[in-house]
Amino acid sequence: MTRVNVKVDGTAYSDDVEPRLLLVQYLRDRLGKVGTVIGCDTSNCGACTVLLDGLSVKSCSVLAVQADGASVTTVEGLSGPDGALHPVQQAFHDHHALQCGFCTPGMMLAACDLLRENPNPSEDEVREGIEGNLCRCTGYQNIVAAVQAAGAAMSASSGGAAESAVADSLASVSAVEASA
Repeated sequence: MTRVNVKVDGTAYSDDVEPRLLLVQYLRDRLGKVGTVIGCDTSNCGACTVLLDGLSVKSCSVLAVQADGASVTTVEGLSGPDGALHPVQQAFHDHHALQCGFCTPGMMLAACDLLRENPNPSEDEVREGIEGNLCRCTGYQNIVAAVQAAGAAMSASSGGAAESAVADSLASVSAVEASA
């Protein structure tokens, strides 16, 4: 067993884990973060995407021990402490960017990473930014529109800096941890 210390959605955890335990299994089975979906188990679908220190990773390809000392954000951690939807979550809702919902958590977290890097992506840039996340239902058009709308909303709310809005949103997760 190996001890890991990790912050997940603003809460600190310290657990003994098997060295071969995948981050997706740790999140779902140990912490109950079932919004992190197990899809293909081969890192092809992106359904298990989370933010690891702010960068999107496929949690089925990361060992829990590799997250030691890191901060993980799952789809459950995107909403504000008051339950308000994150701009990406709101945009996915408003633009009907889901059907079955299986890919949605991973898509949202990939979108957050994309918008951190590029607050005003073109359609092609959104498609490239989410290309590691597969959706069988939507045809991607509404997902692309939602990501662009989220970027615009985040830019408008932060005076033109969407990456600042993503950082602020993720910082709010840390603030929740500090108050706990």
